[in-house]
Amino acid sequence: MAEAIKDWVVAQKLRPGDRLPGEADLMDRFGMSKGTIREAMRILEAQGLIRTRTGPGGGSFVHEVSRQRAKALLGNYFYFKNLTLGDIYQLRLALEPQLAAALAGTLSEEVLTRLEANIAAYDAPSASLDEEREQHVNSLKFHAILAEQAENQLLGFIIDFMVSLLSDLTVYRRLYMPRNTELWAKGRDYQVRLVMALRAGDAGAARAIMEAHMRTAWALMRSQEAEIERRFISGD
Repeated sequence: MAEAIKDWVVAQKLRPGDRLPGEADLMDRFGMSKGTIREAMRILEAQGLIRTRTGPGGGSFVHEVSRQRAKALLGNYFYFKNLTLGDIYQLRLALEPQLAAALAGTLSEEVLTRLEANIAAYDAPSASLDEEREQHVNSLKFHAILAEQAENQLLGFIIDFMVSLLSDLTVYRRLYMPRNTELWAKGRDYQVRLVMALRAGDAGAARAIMEAHMRTAWALMRSQEAEIERRFISGD
């Protein structure tokens, strides 16, 4: 029943904020009992597709699922899938160079300044493991900012979702241990050069820099993961 109501909303071209018909109207429209309609509405509300307000002017309204909620729901699907770094970087390598090339010469000075400010958050090697963790997470935010700018909304969402997965994986598996100045230095250098290419509108350079960035990060993160496993086995 919930799917039927969703299909009806699409067919009627309702938009976020539009009011849905009342319960009695939905019962007549779909030929279903009050209990069935209420259960369907509960499902849609749990999915974030409708919001219900009580009191004067209340009712059920179409609601747009936020990107953050969509990522959380999709993340639940992968919770028990045992994703690897290779799974994530295989997709990053395929998609992020394409995004970088598409964004070259299109970003506002405000966005470019945000990217530079993000890089400034890790302008020196970390002095502690806590700072190392924060630097890893902040360096991934750089890619989330780029994903927000994608004209192709699906491409932007997939990249943003992968960045979120990798950020969670980094913290959960402690991939920031031990501190790795090579990973910091190379990653930061690639990002600095990428911003320069984006500002200059050089799509070819932006693509090449991002591809090299992804390949290098993948290799260094594999080494980081292997070192963690070695220390665990040896008891270091």
